Amino acid sequence: MKKIFTISICAMLISAFSAQLKAQEITKKSGYTLSFESNFAELDPQLKKRLIKTFFEVYPKLAKEYNPSTIKEVKFFVDTAYKGVAATADGKVTFSSLWMVKHPEDIDVVTHEVMHIVQDYGRSVGPGWLTEGIADYARYKFGVDNAGAKWSLPALKPEHSYKNSYRITAAFFAWMEKSIKPGTIKAVDASLRDHTYTKEIWTKLTGKDLDALWADYVKNSQV
Repeated sequence: MKKIFTISICAMLISAFSAQLKAQEITKKSGYTLSFESNFAELDPQLKKRLIKTFFEVYPKLAKEYNPSTIKEVKFFVDTAYKGVAATADGKVTFSSLWMVKHPEDIDVVTHEVMHIVQDYGRSVGPGWLTEGIADYARYKFGVDNAGAKWSLPALKPEHSYKNSYRITAAFFAWMEKSIKPGTIKAVDASLRDHTYTKEIWTKLTGKDLDALWADYVKNSQV
C-alpha cells in the first residue's frame, strides 16, 4: 500500500511539473497576442524573451506589408519531441528545443515561420519552392539579426535553380526586386493567397517568364 501511495505521489508531481512547463505565457501588444508554451525545462529565459520580442517586432511589419488581415493571435511552442528546426500550422509555430540549444543566435527562425502565418495560402495553387522562397525573402528583408546568426543569401553557383527553394530562391527574388521590378514578390504573394496564381503572372508583372528571368540573373551575377 505504501509503495502504491509513493508511486501515486510521484505521478502527481510529474504531472504538476509537466503542466508547469507547458503553462501558457500570454503577451499582448499593439493588437497582437502571443501565447508561449514550452516543455523544455532548460530553455534559456533570455532566449525566450528574444523569441517573444522578435515576434512583436516582425509580425506587425509582415502583416502590414503582405496581409493586414492575418490572424492576430499566434502560438509558440518549444518542443523537445520535435526533431526538425521549426514548423508552422494553424497559427502555431513549433520550435525544436535541440535547434535552440545548438543555434541560440538564430532568432530570425521566428521571422521565417511567422511569415508562413501571414502567407495564409491554404490549399495553395503555387509550388512549394515558391512558398519557402518568399518566406526566406521576408526573413532577408525584415529579419532583426540575420548577421548574428551568420545567415545570408548565398552567392550563385552553377548547380543552383530558382526551384531550389529557401535562400537560393530568396536571393533570386532579392535581385528581381532590385534590378527588375520592385513589388513583384508582394504581388505574387497576394496571388497565392487569393488563389489566382499561375506561372504567367511573372510575364505579366515583369515582361519575362521565370526561365528568362533566371537566365538574366545568372548572366548579371557573373559580371
